[in-house]
Amino acid sequence: MDQNSTHNGLFSSGAEGISRQVVLPMRKSLDISIRSLQVRFFRSLITVMSLVLAVAFLAFTLLGHDVAMGLLASGQPSLQSELVKAGFDLAPGRYPGSYEVAASAKDRWIVILSLLVCAVGIVNAQLMAVTERFREIGTMKCLGALDSFVLRLFLLEAGMQGLAGSFVGAILGGITGVLVGMLRFGGPALMYLRFEDVAASMGWSILVGFILSLVGVSYPALVASRMPPVVAMRAEE
Repeated sequence: MDQNSTHNGLFSSGAEGISRQVVLPMRKSLDISIRSLQVRFFRSLITVMSLVLAVAFLAFTLLGHDVAMGLLASGQPSLQSELVKAGFDLAPGRYPGSYEVAASAKDRWIVILSLLVCAVGIVNAQLMAVTERFREIGTMKCLGALDSFVLRLFLLEAGMQGLAGSFVGAILGGITGVLVGMLRFGGPALMYLRFEDVAASMGWSILVGFILSLVGVSYPALVASRMPPVVAMRAEE
């Protein structure tokens, strides 16, 4: 009984030691993800640029709508007629006698298609990244890395790419949307533009881009995390 107890105690302490070695803290995972992005900078840049373009178009569309809503809320008939001449559709608002700028179906479909194309590009780029990192994934698993650790690495990399690309895209699209509005309608486009609407549009653009990046990497990350070490080491040879 004493030998068994001693053996069980040693086994338990050894298991705890292995568990402490395998489960790395979030900070260490973040460091590994940053180094991986630095090593694969140009491939990461391609993924980020596709996200920048999609989010920029989304932010441009949202800011253009905010500019039109600001001009409509001004109550000046001349600005409202300018909106109609510029091709904006005015629909009845929530309250009787009020109007709002309706987003056209064409603009909505263009935004949806651009986001879908971006998502497909992210999935393709991440699948290529998984293929290039077969040996790295196999080595980590041979050293005891859990599936959740590998999944966490890919999600962290995609999250950082998503935040960077979404932020840059939202800034570029927002600035372009405001400038185009000023070219169309002059100073009133900026004068009647509400800060709350701008902040909301920018926030939604960044959030959509971030979620799109995570969704695009989900399948490749699952493939990488579930890959057996032997298969990963053999596939690259």
